[in-house]
Amino acid sequence: MYQSYWNLQSGPFEEKMDAGYFYESHPHQAGLLKLQYLVENRKGAGLLVGNPGSGKSYLCHVLKSQLAERHQPFVQLVFPQLSPVELISYLAVELGAEEAGIEPGVTGKDRIIRALHRQLQLLCDQGAQPVIVIDEAHLIADQRIFETLHQLLNFQQTSDVDFTLLLVGDRLLLSHLQRSAQLDDRISVRCLLRPFSAEETQQYVEHRLQVAGRTEPVFEASAFQTLFELTQGNPRKINRLCDLGLLVGYADELPLITSDVLEAVSEELVTSIPD
Repeated sequence: MYQSYWNLQSGPFEEKMDAGYFYESHPHQAGLLKLQYLVENRKGAGLLVGNPGSGKSYLCHVLKSQLAERHQPFVQLVFPQLSPVELISYLAVELGAEEAGIEPGVTGKDRIIRALHRQLQLLCDQGAQPVIVIDEAHLIADQRIFETLHQLLNFQQTSDVDFTLLLVGDRLLLSHLQRSAQLDDRISVRCLLRPFSAEETQQYVEHRLQVAGRTEPVFEASAFQTLFELTQGNPRKINRLCDLGLLVGYADELPLITSDVLEAVSEELVTSIPD
């Protein structure tokens, strides 16, 4: 709606998985390098932790876009509240077991485990090193899931199987892993996404505007400090405030977005949209 007014070719602050908008801040670039190291050097299992809205799922999307073809399939489970059998069955099918002639609806945990194991072996024989991402892992309520994931990692030690397991979630995930010491001990790479600094917040906003085609300033210089104070450097909150700020600026025909606009928009978000 406001794109033509601000001379934008696309929406710079939309909640979409577009790797082209990736801003190489220190926390996100460092996290991406660690995840690439995890996968490319066959370290087995990793952990990505950050506050809600810090960009964890987006970073996984960027990781997928930068990995070599041999790191396929890239399976990202975003609804981990499953039983152990459902989890194994889901992974087997997503890794291609159905295409390999294994029925996805087989019953019996032993049969599903064999199906998953055979598919992992098949992929390994083809030169593939798949990646399995368990997103929102802090929502796992059944502690048996963590035990199942530990057993899944045992495939790497007992047979010629090569894959990467990445657990992604907020800080609650750390306490879950403390109750699953065997799985926690297998985590070889740990990444913690911290919020943007004030400087990174400004650079992030300017980067996304530039990618969207805007070359002239959109925000008053003082507005960036206000933006940081209102969002504490959280990317999702930054996107929401900036998106609505651009909309208000368009509606009111403003030349630039001011601190007052951001503060007014922030008050509306606080009363209508939870974190």
